[in-house]
Amino acid sequence: MKLKDVYPLYLNNKAVQPNADLEVTDKYTGKVAFRTALATPDVIDEAIAGAVRAAEPMARLASFEKRDVLLHCVTRFQERFDELAYALCVEAGKPIADSEGEVTRLIDTFRIAAEEATRNYGEVQPLDISARAKGYMGMWKRVPIGPCSFISPFNFPLNLAAHKIAPAIAIGCPFVMKPASMTPLGAIIMGEVLAECDILPEGAFSILPASRAGADLFTTDERLKLLSFTGSPGVGWDLKAKAGKKKVVLELGGNAAVVVDKDADLDHALARIIFGGYYQSGQSCIHVQRVIIHADIYDKFRDMLTVKVKALKSGDPKHRSTFIGPMISVKEAQRLKGWIDDAVAAGATLLAGGGCDGNMLEAALLENVPAGSDVVVEEAFGPVVVLSKFAKWEDALAEVNDSKFGLQAGLFTSDLQKVLDAWDHLDVGGIVVNDVSSYRVDNMPYGGVKDSGLGREGVRFAMEDMSEIRNLVIRRT
Repeated sequence: MKLKDVYPLYLNNKAVQPNADLEVTDKYTGKVAFRTALATPDVIDEAIAGAVRAAEPMARLASFEKRDVLLHCVTRFQERFDELAYALCVEAGKPIADSEGEVTRLIDTFRIAAEEATRNYGEVQPLDISARAKGYMGMWKRVPIGPCSFISPFNFPLNLAAHKIAPAIAIGCPFVMKPASMTPLGAIIMGEVLAECDILPEGAFSILPASRAGADLFTTDERLKLLSFTGSPGVGWDLKAKAGKKKVVLELGGNAAVVVDKDADLDHALARIIFGGYYQSGQSCIHVQRVIIHADIYDKFRDMLTVKVKALKSGDPKHRSTFIGPMISVKEAQRLKGWIDDAVAAGATLLAGGGCDGNMLEAALLENVPAGSDVVVEEAFGPVVVLSKFAKWEDALAEVNDSKFGLQAGLFTSDLQKVLDAWDHLDVGGIVVNDVSSYRVDNMPYGGVKDSGLGREGVRFAMEDMSEIRNLVIRRT
């Protein structure tokens, strides 16, 4: 399969080719794979103006019309499945099996949104709670918030863009999107499919690759009513400070922990932690970074993990046998390599991996890592896992919480009381039992606390953020 040499941006529903200034590389070979148009501030301004004009006609679309747009996308994504997976493999360096999995989730997310487009319910509320309100009744409904700004990241350029685009269509919000400059093609293909939908009013969507330096309008423009950003905490909190009066949803980073209790099925836990810690080279905000193991099984489980990590195959992500592909850039690989080396110099034991060649970082496994090391307290966002041990359940939960992040956590235990205790006390957005922190289904509420963000995604929950409650009070005469 071959990609086109040049791709457009999408401005007010239409393909536009003002330039071909953005070079996007094949992350494995390092060679330029294709070019896209790069939006200037004038183009971004025009897109926002178009979204403002489209707000009222978007809000008037019938539920079945929004559903049909989303189902059209489902059909077209299914038809272009191989193309989408290959594009993702090239631009993100994601192993082809993982790329196909992400296309499947893209389709799931749009299908869920199609269903939710016809479920925008309100509520009738009795108001006659005292004598002064006798004869009054109330009801409320949700209405679209208006033009939205979306900024999506490089690591899941299909599915994380889908978690913004699909709910916006389902609720009736026009939007402008800035995909990550390193991986813009997935969003551009989504724009190509949306452009086939004549029912969408002009200005319903714009997909605009842009340099960070020229993209301030995505954040600061007061015509936009919501900013939804997925990316690094440093950038996300800075954008929130600049966003003004608009609503802000942030899906940021983490250094997720998984607890393995002594009653766990170790073979199952082993397989899932290998997946959660190293799939797509650990470049996921809920990738397993910290594994906290009961002291009674620590040595056995550590040895099992070490054997498996050493056996992971690295290489060209286009080959089906590859499990570890490249990191997104040489800079990011060198950063994480430095963290690993710093931990070892401070007394940590490197059980596996740690070598680096360009942007190919070997899967690494560490133990005895000093508290405060970057590889423990910061977001690694790469193929490294750190082991520690616990004796008491409450100590394991305290270690999970000993983080500035709070996105998701995994627990391997058969003790329901321990699960409920964790549900009460873990300061995270989600807990996954008998699986890893990395597990997500696209209709569930997803998001974090502390430095991991604000708000929740998952189609229905994103639709709530993209809408406002409008109340109606009626006095019977």
